[in-house]
Order: sequence, then structure tokens, then C-alpha cells
Amino acid sequence: MRKSHPLLHAVLLIAVALSAFPLYWLFVVATRTNDVIGDWPPPLLPGGNLTDNLRRLFGAEDAHFMLGMANSAIASFAVTVAVVFFSSMAGFAFSKLRFRGRDGLLVVLLATMMIPVQMGIIPLYMIMVRLGWQNRLQAVIVPFLVSAFGVFLMRQYAERAVPDELIESARVDGGTTFRIFWSVVLPALRPGAAVLGLFTFMATWNEFLWPLAVLEADNPTVQFSLNQLSTTYYTDYTLMFAGVLVATLPLLFVFILFGRQIIGGIMDGAVKA
Repeated sequence: MRKSHPLLHAVLLIAVALSAFPLYWLFVVATRTNDVIGDWPPPLLPGGNLTDNLRRLFGAEDAHFMLGMANSAIASFAVTVAVVFFSSMAGFAFSKLRFRGRDGLLVVLLATMMIPVQMGIIPLYMIMVRLGWQNRLQAVIVPFLVSAFGVFLMRQYAERAVPDELIESARVDGGTTFRIFWSVVLPALRPGAAVLGLFTFMATWNEFLWPLAVLEADNPTVQFSLNQLSTTYYTDYTLMFAGVLVATLPLLFVFILFGRQIIGGIMDGAVKA
């Protein structure tokens, strides 16, 4: 980095500033009152109303913000773990196992990725009604326990990251298929699984349309709760910005956590190589 051109450093600093400024201004507005929304130039220094705005946010009866945060945390964690596990297992099967119909199933899997998600909302909602899962948390968890994108991603990663010789040597040592997957393949897939986990957690946490369709206002997810804050005749922007600020913190934490795992996995692979 010290040997790179100063212009590169300048471009990177500008890019970081442009990317971080909306988040910083979000924090600034969350610490002030609604009087600053129309000010020009906009305020650049935090105010002293963050505690009061957070108190009003968690006390808003119509939004159920704390319940929305808890529901989103449970759903995002469950979906992320399930997608990473099942997608890794299916990716291993599609890339390293030989069975009849493998290529045909892969084509069908890829074809499902071409169908817009919005087209599946009505039939999926009818299934939830038949199961009696309306306004229940499992309605936003069970339909998304595995994803075609996750299977395809892990299949491509396993194709390159796991040598066939490694699997054959494990079979010679007497390992079963699941034992080989758990002890040999899954550790090698850790960087790809970290990326998939990050994407899945962010997508589930930010999901709005499906929870809006299947849940009700008394049992929301966090995005549903944020929507409830803006449905009144008077929009309290500082309250909304405070809610967005709190809802963003888990994503930043997960990004930092998974980012460390990605870097650690890449370094482990480099050392082994």
C-alpha cells in the first residue's frame, strides 16, 4: 500500500467518504429533532436527542419495534444456518457425487432462479393459509431454509476448492459420505459459506414484502415495524431514522464477523497451498 500511487489513495478516500456519509447523516438526524430535516446546508454534527428518540422508538405501541427486532433476529439466524448447511451439502453432492439425474436436477435448480420471487407470493401464501401459519414466525422461516442461489454458489465453490483426491483418500480411510462432508468438505468450504451466510442474513433481515403479506402488525419483523412508523399522517423522521440506525447495527456486526471468517479462510488456504 505504501508503494501505491497517491491518486489511488485519494480515490479510495473519496469512495469511502461518499459511502459512509449517508450512514453518518442518518446518525446525525437520529440525534436531533424534526426541525433539521429541511435545513440547508444539512447539519453535520450530532445533537443531544438520541436518548429521547430511542425511548420514543422502543415505546411506540403501534410499531412493536422490540418484537420486530427479536423476530428478525430469530428468523435471520435460523434461515442463515439452514441455508449454509443445506446449500453446502447440496453443493457437495452436485459437484463431487455421481448419481443418476444429477445434471437434470441442476438444470431445474437453475431454472427456478429465473422465476421472479413476486410470482410465488400468492401460491406460497395459500400454502401458509392451509397450514394455519398466518401471523406466525415459522411462515417467514420455513419457506426459505434452502435457496437455489446458495446451492449453485456452493456447488461452484466446491468444484474448485475440494480436490477429488482428498475425497478419495477419505473414502479409503473408511469415511462415510456424510462423514466426508462434515470433516473434509465443510471446512474447505468455509470462505464460501461465510459469503453465503452474509448474503443470506442480510437478505432475510431486509426482507419486507413477504412479512408484510403473511404477518400482522402485532407480530412484525423489523422492516415491518419500520414501515409502521411511517404510516401515520405526520411522519416523524427522527423516529424513523433512529429505527433505521438501530436496525442497521446487527448488519454491521454480522458483516464484521463474517468478514473476519472470510479473511481467515483465505489465509488458511494460502498457507496450506
